Amino acid sequence: MDAELVQRTERIGKRFSQLSSSLDYASKAGEIKQIEDQMGAPDFWDNNETAQKVVGQLKALKVIVGPLDELSSSVEDLEALMEMAREDESISEELSGEIERLEGILDQLELKALLNGPNDAAGAILTINARDGGTDANDWADILLRMYSAWASQNDYKIELMDRHDNEEAGINSASIAIRGPMAYGYLKGEEGMHRLVRISPFNSEGKRQTSFAAVSVSPEIDDSIEIEIDEKDVRVDTYRASGAGGQHVNKTDSAIRLTHVPTNTVVQCQSERSQHQNRHTAWKMLRAKMARLEEDKREAEIAAKYGTQARTGFGSQIRNYFLHPDQRVKDTRTGHYVGNFNSVIDGSEVQGFLDAVLRWRAGKAPVAADA
Repeated sequence: MDAELVQRTERIGKRFSQLSSSLDYASKAGEIKQIEDQMGAPDFWDNNETAQKVVGQLKALKVIVGPLDELSSSVEDLEALMEMAREDESISEELSGEIERLEGILDQLELKALLNGPNDAAGAILTINARDGGTDANDWADILLRMYSAWASQNDYKIELMDRHDNEEAGINSASIAIRGPMAYGYLKGEEGMHRLVRISPFNSEGKRQTSFAAVSVSPEIDDSIEIEIDEKDVRVDTYRASGAGGQHVNKTDSAIRLTHVPTNTVVQCQSERSQHQNRHTAWKMLRAKMARLEEDKREAEIAAKYGTQARTGFGSQIRNYFLHPDQRVKDTRTGHYVGNFNSVIDGSEVQGFLDAVLRWRAGKAPVAADA
C-alpha cells in the first residue's frame, strides 16, 4: 500500500486526538447533556428569552461536538479500511477519498479551534457606513449589507436589522444588523476596516471609473449577564425624527435615538423600532457591544506592544479590494486570499474563504500580503 496513505492516516489520528483535547470535547459533551436535561423540564419555555439563550448555547456546542463525534467514528472505520487496503490494493482509491474527506473536516475544526477569544462565541453587531465616493459609496455600502446578509442566511444565522439610514439618491448612508448564531463574532470580527470598490460608475453618465469606500465595524453582541462598565454620565442621549421606510408613524415622532459615549467619541444610533423606548434599549445594547470591542482591541494592542509587534487590526485600514474594472477580482490586502469572480463574493457564496483566511493569518499561519 502507498506509504503516503499510511502517513496521512496516522496524521488524521494524531490531529483528531489533539483537537479533542484543545476543544475540550469531554466537557462540551457533558454540557450538551446538561442542557438537554434542562430543556426537558416542563417549565423550560416559561421564560422565552432565557430559553432562546439556552437553545443558542446548545447550537454552539453541537457545532463543535457533532463533527468530533462523526470524526471519532470515522477514524475507527478508517483504520479498518486501511487494514483492508493492505490486503486488497483496489480499496486504496476508496481509502484515499475517505482520507481526503476527513482531512477537510479536521481543517474546519482546526479553524474553529482558533475562535477562542473572550467574545468569539457571541453574536455580532455589524455596522456599515458609506465613506468617500459620493453616491457610488452609498450604493457600495448597500451592496456590502446585502453580501453579509446573504452569507449569514446561507450559514443559518439569524439576522435582525437594528438601524438603517437610506441615501436619497441610492443605497444607504449607514446600517447596522445583528447576526446571531454560533461563532458569528469570531468569524466576522476580522471584517472590520475599509472595503474599497473599483468599477465603472452606474451613476456617471460619462461612464468613468470610480473608486468608492465603505467602512465596516464589527462588535460582539454582549449578553446582559456580562458586565460592561459604562457611566451614564458619560453618555449623551439625542432624540431625532426617524426617516426612511416604515410608514407615516416614523415621521411624526422623535422616536430615533443616538447615544454618544463622550470619552471615546463612540456613537451608536437606532431608529428601526416604532417606539423611542425600544430604540433606546437597542441603542444601549449596541453601545455595550462597541465598548466591548474597544476593550478587546486594547488588549490586543497591549499584547502586540509586549512582544514588539504591530497590531494587525484596526478600524480605518483598507483590508480588501473589490474590482469590477478593468477585470473582476476580489483580494484581501492582509492575507492575499483571492477570488476571480466578483459576483460569487457579493452573493455571499465565497465570503467564507476570506473569513477563514483571516483566522489563519491572525494565528500566524499565513504571510501578510502586499496591497493589491
